[in-house]
Amino acid sequence: MFAQIIFVVLLIAAVYLFSKNLSRIIRNIRLGREIDRTDRSSDRWMTMLRVAFGQSKMVVRPVAGIMHIFVYVGFIIINFEVLEIIIDGIFGTHRFFSSLGSFYNFLIASFEILALLVLVGVIVFLIRRNILKLKRFWSKEMTAWPRTDANIILITEVLLMTAFLTMNATDGILQSRAFDHYIQAGSFPVSSLFAGIFSGLSSESLVMIERFCWWFHIIGIFAFLNYIPYSKHFHILLAFPNTYYSNLNAKGRFTNMESVTREVKLMLDPTAPVPPVDPNAAPQRFGAKDVYDLTWKQLMDAYSCTECGRCTSSCPANQTGKVLSPRKIMMDTRDRLEEVGRNIDKQGKDFRDDKSLLNYISEEELWACTSCNACTEACPVNIDPLSIIVEMRRYLVMEESKVPAELAGMFNKVENNGAPWQFAQADRFNWANAD
Repeated sequence: MFAQIIFVVLLIAAVYLFSKNLSRIIRNIRLGREIDRTDRSSDRWMTMLRVAFGQSKMVVRPVAGIMHIFVYVGFIIINFEVLEIIIDGIFGTHRFFSSLGSFYNFLIASFEILALLVLVGVIVFLIRRNILKLKRFWSKEMTAWPRTDANIILITEVLLMTAFLTMNATDGILQSRAFDHYIQAGSFPVSSLFAGIFSGLSSESLVMIERFCWWFHIIGIFAFLNYIPYSKHFHILLAFPNTYYSNLNAKGRFTNMESVTREVKLMLDPTAPVPPVDPNAAPQRFGAKDVYDLTWKQLMDAYSCTECGRCTSSCPANQTGKVLSPRKIMMDTRDRLEEVGRNIDKQGKDFRDDKSLLNYISEEELWACTSCNACTEACPVNIDPLSIIVEMRRYLVMEESKVPAELAGMFNKVENNGAPWQFAQADRFNWANAD
């Protein structure tokens, strides 16, 4: 009974802390501007099923894609085993679903095979990051913490899967001895391969190992649950809503500000009907200076970033030595959003500091972007770094009048001549009359 009380306390504490962290992140995301992403629901469901559930973008790079599918499927399906552990912990039972008979044997066997595949995938990822040292995992924005964060998660998964298989190995031996309450239940195709390591131990020692692994496994899961809100692995949860709310417009289609569009229409045709302006509405900033000026979807993108670096490795500007890294854009946006959230927690929701996204992202980075959308196309969860870059450039141009000299000349020619060339409209076709 004492063990059950301890378990329930740990379960409640884990759920409470996770809910608190989740509400904080949701609060931060809601700091962004409104944007309507409720249209074309059938297309959105198909996008989520294809990209998030189907992992369609992951397998573009087969080695990482297949290993990730091992880990992903294992994570999804083994949750049934976690459910059984939670029920056993609350009610003091052992293998609660064993009454399912042969189907239970099939499930446990499947879980063991998946646990082995997860181990294989995670070990491959550890080798790629720490031994092969793939370039995209060692870029300048991948400082000590991002690299450590990835390794913490990978090592944790190794320990959890090892504990699960060890628990089953000792449980299987105890079942064969018909010791205490260890009835015949489950099939152990993987753990039975190394169960011989424990066969010489007494039944009491086996119970201690089995119970230790049981507690280690479930406490590890509780700890993992409350670690991911602070980690890049929060994409485990956000990948699904993030892909559902993807931008379904054509990749080359840019957004326009309604106020600017109204002014352009009036310039072209002063008699054209335009929507009235609400005199009580607060003036909208041109572009984005800080996270408040981005949409909630762009802020969700920042929390959904896996820091995998596929966007940066596909970026032509980055490949040619420019300072731009789309991954850094998303990491910087998330870091700034977290900073704003901490300020709100300490100073209240109306507090504003003297910093902005431009303290994190340089103008050189923003102007290096070619707006080719390679980053968005490469992202496994449909994150759109380009939209943030464009909004920040819009702010620099329209509010700060900060543009590279080359663009300043082009803007002047468009304003004076109606085209990016240096010739007036009346002289534009003079070349056709030349001898």
